[in-house]
Amino acid sequence: MEKQERICHVVVIPYPAQGHINPMIQFSKRLASKGLQVTLVIFSSQTLSTPASLGSVKVVTISDSSDTGSSSIGDLLKQFQATVAPKLPQLVVELGISSGHPVSCLVYDSFMPWVLEIARQLGLIGASFFTQSCAVNSVYYQIHEGQLKIPLEKFPVSVPGLPPLDVDELPSFVHDMESEYSSILTLVVNQFLNFRGPDWVFVNSFNSLEEEVVNCLASQRSIKPIGPMIPSVYLDRQLEDDTEYGLSLFKPALDGCMEWLDSKETGSVVYASFGSLAALGEEQMAEIAWGLRRSDCYFLWVVRESEEKKLPCNFVEGSSEKGLIVTWSPQLEVLSHKSVGCFMTHCGWNSTLEALSLGVPMVAVPQWTDQPTNAKYIADVWRVGVRVKANEKGIVTKEELEKCTREVMEGERGSEMRRNSEKWKKLAKTAMGEGGSSDKNITEFAAKIASKFNETTDSKA
Repeated sequence: MEKQERICHVVVIPYPAQGHINPMIQFSKRLASKGLQVTLVIFSSQTLSTPASLGSVKVVTISDSSDTGSSSIGDLLKQFQATVAPKLPQLVVELGISSGHPVSCLVYDSFMPWVLEIARQLGLIGASFFTQSCAVNSVYYQIHEGQLKIPLEKFPVSVPGLPPLDVDELPSFVHDMESEYSSILTLVVNQFLNFRGPDWVFVNSFNSLEEEVVNCLASQRSIKPIGPMIPSVYLDRQLEDDTEYGLSLFKPALDGCMEWLDSKETGSVVYASFGSLAALGEEQMAEIAWGLRRSDCYFLWVVRESEEKKLPCNFVEGSSEKGLIVTWSPQLEVLSHKSVGCFMTHCGWNSTLEALSLGVPMVAVPQWTDQPTNAKYIADVWRVGVRVKANEKGIVTKEELEKCTREVMEGERGSEMRRNSEKWKKLAKTAMGEGGSSDKNITEFAAKIASKFNETTDSKA
């Protein structure tokens, strides 16, 4: 019998939230394109219609019961660890047996530092994957190391490699010490519990985007920026069939939005979307609605089903000439459409990277978590957008939204943002293209773990 070819097998384990799953799906596809066998394991309490594979990446979904009505995110995470940690060693062994290729590396979401211990017990390479920006990671790292003392007393805050950050430019968990937030702060800071332990640390960013802060963090240990982790067709086209992430906890509503965009002039549409988690209050929803209407631009607004009841009465019907409201959208297709001139965004990191990679300027409306820091970079560092200012009640008014939207869509400042957006779009493509900084880091990882795997199997032969 012919001997089966030995292939290095990597198991990738994202934290089960859409913003964590998407970049790790893309990393899995990139690793598979470098000749590795890759299995993506998703633990989820939701019923997912997951494909058995995404290209050459095998997908395994394991149902877990860790969200049994618990209210706190901290509790949820403890339950998640308690459910998943005991199952993982056996699962890794079984994946090796069923594929015919024993697993030699675990790539895990940095939100789950405890996976490293399991990798070590099994004698595997451990690689941690940070899904947020290097700037945000650095803030959490400084807190972990005791360099930033919580609660913060003096502003602006100074973090190596970052511009000075005011209170509303820091990740929300750092300055808002509500009981729920303190457990999340512990989670995000605990990403650094064993920061020097993994064999590899990956960050979903690219060198030229965050050069200064990448260098500061890299002075503590070797880190590898491998982003932006968005489908290849929108960047370097090295993976010909990679046109979408391929796995969604939501069903994109294609209800006519692409045809609607086709009917609009180049750069004339404001695309507004606040992500998969943001829950806006009724007053804020009304201000956004009237702000979009007052801007006098065409607008495509994603309002999740759970949020629709917060829209002002008769707003949808009254906006039909200028606006289209959908419950979800194929965001990459929308952002890459020629009619889209601006993205009104909550500044989640994946959305920010998508807009940067596709050259779309932004109106930054950050809500919580890492978004205020991303908004600071959008407006003041990369200069590809404008950040709205909230009033004393924390509400962004319709007048402010109209003013900021017009600033991006019209005039000299808008033109400058578009030029800067084009610059970052080119740099993102270069980073992911053959021989670019991120592509090199992925290639080096694939080559080194394959080489180590071959040495190990040769010594056992």
